[in-house]
Amino acid sequence: MRAVIQRVAQAEVSIATTTVGKINQGLLILVGIEEQDKLTDIEWLCRKIINMRIFADKAQAMNLSVQDIEGELLVVSQFTLHASTKKGNRPSFIKAAKPTIAIPLYKKFIEELEKQLGRTIQTGEFGADMKVSLVNDGPVTIIIDSKNKE
Repeated sequence: MRAVIQRVAQAEVSIATTTVGKINQGLLILVGIEEQDKLTDIEWLCRKIINMRIFADKAQAMNLSVQDIEGELLVVSQFTLHASTKKGNRPSFIKAAKPTIAIPLYKKFIEELEKQLGRTIQTGEFGADMKVSLVNDGPVTIIIDSKNKE
């Protein structure tokens, strides 16, 4: 499971002309699911995201987590995070999980984030053609992969 985490001042996701998810200060999380992902990947990734200290404290050092600042979360599914660009100029998405596998894992990821955070989060809609807008704060953008654990 891969996630691109962006610290944001605000973010929103819309489908056509309808806003389906919107947050103020917090994290925009783009998540890509692959065939081999399991519950352990979800639990590890959620714990890492919730506890990652990437928000400024009073001394302006990155020492606070989204939990510490009571920030909001917006999760958007993005299978293109598993693109392979080894051959040619057209990416291959063969590593991305098919919807029958990805949708239940995506829902479980959201449930686990809400459980660990202790409150409801905002989301996009799996498989929809979405428009995502954000104001990246910092900018701070971090990529996490549950298989590499770096």
